[in-house]
Amino acid sequence: MVVAEPAGRPTTDAKGREFDRLAALGHLDILDTPRDEGLERVVRLIKQVFSIEIGIVSLVDAHRQWYKACSGLSADEVPRKETFCRYVVVAEEPLVVHDATKDARFSQHPAVAGPEHVRFYAGVPLKTRDGHTVGTVCAIDRAPRQFTETDLAILMELAGVAMDRIDLLRSAATDGLTGTLTRRAFREEADKLISLAVRHQHDLSCIVLDVDHFKRVNDTHGHAAGDEVLKAVASICQSNLRASDLFGRLGGEEFAVMLPHVDATGALTAAEKLRAAIAAQTIHGEFGQLAVTASFGTAALSANSRNNATLLAQADAAMYLAKAGGRNRCVEWSSLEAGYPLGPRQRVLKAGTILFDDRHSRIDCTIRSLGADGAAVTVSNSAGIPPELVLVVAGDGFETKCQVVARDRQNLELAFG
Repeated sequence: MVVAEPAGRPTTDAKGREFDRLAALGHLDILDTPRDEGLERVVRLIKQVFSIEIGIVSLVDAHRQWYKACSGLSADEVPRKETFCRYVVVAEEPLVVHDATKDARFSQHPAVAGPEHVRFYAGVPLKTRDGHTVGTVCAIDRAPRQFTETDLAILMELAGVAMDRIDLLRSAATDGLTGTLTRRAFREEADKLISLAVRHQHDLSCIVLDVDHFKRVNDTHGHAAGDEVLKAVASICQSNLRASDLFGRLGGEEFAVMLPHVDATGALTAAEKLRAAIAAQTIHGEFGQLAVTASFGTAALSANSRNNATLLAQADAAMYLAKAGGRNRCVEWSSLEAGYPLGPRQRVLKAGTILFDDRHSRIDCTIRSLGADGAAVTVSNSAGIPPELVLVVAGDGFETKCQVVARDRQNLELAFG
């Protein structure tokens, strides 16, 4: 079964479906979460059942295809416009390409004409119980091959297994690797702490930390070494935090802490303590010895940060500045607040476009949080994006000039105006 990409401008219905699809994906809260062994088994099964080289379970947001589980490729994600899977997401139907060199849509595709040498592709929608296509499940090979109706039915069953696993992961409270709270559980408990702090008018602060050069660890020493680093970092943090502090894993190498009854100064002191402890630790394993560092951002509860999304966004922005400043350091959000106000934020998942160079250059982005005076967005690569730009949210009929407050390789914190 081969489907074609719709021609011309998307219809209002297509725009509405995309808006609803991204909302459903955001509700799952699974993007950029850690690897899961259950889904890794699914992609290994895909390779074994069909005797092919590559199996993928992916989620597709506004600008990229992100691999939740992948066997046979080294990449973690690819820009959405460069994927075979965009056809599956748009049509919400399976796509089978027996020989990509004979398909006009794909014969000059970089994955076909380049060193990946992709020839065969079979992809099916990864659908929620409500019918929203939030991603794909793919079987890919480097040689042309046939794929029967029975094969396609099996791949669709495996997509159902993958979706069941994703639904199960949403209820997990503990990260299987590090023993910390999962992102969803951390946010739920953080909301409770913030409500208590506001009600009783006591201090509360947040720390976000990200392991420096973590991709280099995985690429050089393998994922097993990366796992040991994450477990060591989590253990160091837990041994240096109070029993009343909330500690969770937000993403692959990103962690967060909520500190009840701690003001901005205390949060920076706590972050510095954690930073020094991580930098002083040598991690041992079959890979030998490793020393790692982490970058920290802190933020304190204020009149403008009385919800979890805003407090985390502030600490996140400060952490990106710590990375931009050389890594292995702590940055406090309040030191930036005068120049870059950041009011209340809401977590969203929306499609956006960044314009610059007098609107001659454009980059697709995914908006992760949005407020009246700023936004957090993700792009495939932030290199070359200037400090001033225009953000367009076509679905909301919204356009505004922005300044880049902070950034890393794929994330931008934007201040409007």
